[in-house]
Amino acid sequence: MSDQRLAGIDIGTLTCRLLIADLSPTGPMKELCSERRILRLGEGVDQSKRLKPEAMDRVAQRPQVWRRLIDSYDVQARTAVATSAVRDAENRQQFVDRIKSETGLDVEILTGEEEAKRTMLGIRSGLPQGITDLLALDIGGGSTEFILAQQGQPPVVRSIDIGVVRLSERLLHHDPPTREETEQARVWIRRETIEALAAMPRSAGCTFVGTAGTITSLAAMAQQLPAYEPTRIHNYRLALETIADLEQQLLSRSKAARIGMPGLEKNREDVIASGAIILRTVMDILEERECLVSDLGLREGVLIHLAMSQ
Repeated sequence: MSDQRLAGIDIGTLTCRLLIADLSPTGPMKELCSERRILRLGEGVDQSKRLKPEAMDRVAQRPQVWRRLIDSYDVQARTAVATSAVRDAENRQQFVDRIKSETGLDVEILTGEEEAKRTMLGIRSGLPQGITDLLALDIGGGSTEFILAQQGQPPVVRSIDIGVVRLSERLLHHDPPTREETEQARVWIRRETIEALAAMPRSAGCTFVGTAGTITSLAAMAQQLPAYEPTRIHNYRLALETIADLEQQLLSRSKAARIGMPGLEKNREDVIASGAIILRTVMDILEERECLVSDLGLREGVLIHLAMSQ
């Protein structure tokens, strides 16, 4: 792999992300431009199995803007991927055809397994020295991926159809959620997680790593950061007791009362509680006391995968 300037767009259930970067076979990825927008493409998909016209309108505008930005950087290759909401939607072809006609971008709809593999490429690119075996958790809007990577063994991937948007829409109907709703959520997460982990035997000394917006937001909240600082988020060790404390703070407040909490990304107020429930419940099952936070994930992995395929 020679030096390459690449661009990638990740169209997620909750968030859309852009990354333009220089990739070198001998050094770390050099970010040139990155943007993210919480656009909620997956709104209502869990119930209707269809992407709403207004959600498609919101999201389709962003690749148009980003396409012009990408062109200004004179990249050698570009890619766009879509995850849970699009793969679950019966009208997914209508959406990807629209993006193609309006931007010229071909959108690859990732399976849960392929999403996890590319996420692992991103995570591995930024791990601290000495970490070889890891179990990674990627909490998305529509699904959550578990990725077990151990030396000398092929990675084991499991994807469960529980994400922050899906959980919020299906079970957390009150604001704030009731104790009964929260317990129902834990039962669902516990059942699906135990089933997923049954086929993922871990070695002793396996590091638990978390990525994506829920986990990075909780790391920012734990440090009460007034603005997002990737260098303070990446490789931060988020303790289970801190997660439990943040979870209780979030569950005791309405969505409106969460606005302005230090470290909480704007427009994530209504789904951060479901994300905290997922993370805490998974860690309880795994008996993990801390989560190593990765600010790198699918967005970076998409570019690394693109570089490897050139």
